[in-house]
Amino acid sequence: MAKTFASQGDLSEKKKSLIELAKGVYGYTAEGDPNSGFIIGENEVMVIEAQATPQMANELIEQIRTLTDKPIKYLVLTHYHAVRVLGASAYQAQEIIASTKTYEMIVERGQQDWNSEFQRFPRLFRGADTIPGLTWPTLVFDSKMTVFLGKRKVEIIHPGEGHTRGDTIVWLPEEKVLFAGDLVEYGATPYCGDAQLQNWPKTLQFLSNLNPHALVPGRGEALTTPLKCQEAIFHTNAYVQMLYQQALLSRLEGETLKQCYDRMMETMEPQFGHWVIFKHCMPFNVSRAYDEAGGINHPRIWTAQRDIDMWEALEKDE
Repeated sequence: MAKTFASQGDLSEKKKSLIELAKGVYGYTAEGDPNSGFIIGENEVMVIEAQATPQMANELIEQIRTLTDKPIKYLVLTHYHAVRVLGASAYQAQEIIASTKTYEMIVERGQQDWNSEFQRFPRLFRGADTIPGLTWPTLVFDSKMTVFLGKRKVEIIHPGEGHTRGDTIVWLPEEKVLFAGDLVEYGATPYCGDAQLQNWPKTLQFLSNLNPHALVPGRGEALTTPLKCQEAIFHTNAYVQMLYQQALLSRLEGETLKQCYDRMMETMEPQFGHWVIFKHCMPFNVSRAYDEAGGINHPRIWTAQRDIDMWEALEKDE
């Protein structure tokens, strides 16, 4: 039984790690907290994932400045969630890149998502008073765009729906390095509160077919072998498919959301309960799976009040 709402009681700081995945290509990871990364080109830098606040973004910028003084020209948003995008102003990037569907989700629910995420996990928003407002892309694309950092080719792709409707990956085809955003996690529970669960496995197959040799997941350590990359994709897929299939089973048996949640915790915790933020994610994940299994294809908007109401309903004893 959770004694505090979501991750309000998680106050421990995480160690940040910087790892070079190819020449000039880096993952910036944080022991299960949200990851970022960056690519140093001939004349400029591209950052992937903005961090939650400008104060936190400045910690990444300090890491970049130990390696290069080249300007940060591009910032790529892999999706719209507040913890990923609200630090964008710190980079002063010339272009902020996102998929068209990510832009649409910011329009539809950006402010509500900000309020919701801040309430759930306040530690991830250090220096929240430095956030100037919602982050808006300056460049959007439908399916794919290519950026050349000098001679280095960087593909920015919307491979399909999964973690959200608008997920974006950054792929370096020559180096075979993949920045997967929250489509892939490693040793961490996928957050599925806004997911397209039926579509996620197909999107993961697209990533698998790239055959990455190194991969930065949304959470978890950066992976540096093809085997580890495929392992992360496989286990993320296993979680997503089990979540949705269990929700379908509950719907077919006429179970309530609470009954579905209790069933999920009993069946999934033995396999996945050791993953980071498992207990944080499960109420939100089960709620979304139950909705999608019941025909609600477009995720309902999470608000600060909806979060609390759902948590109290699912975590209470009966």
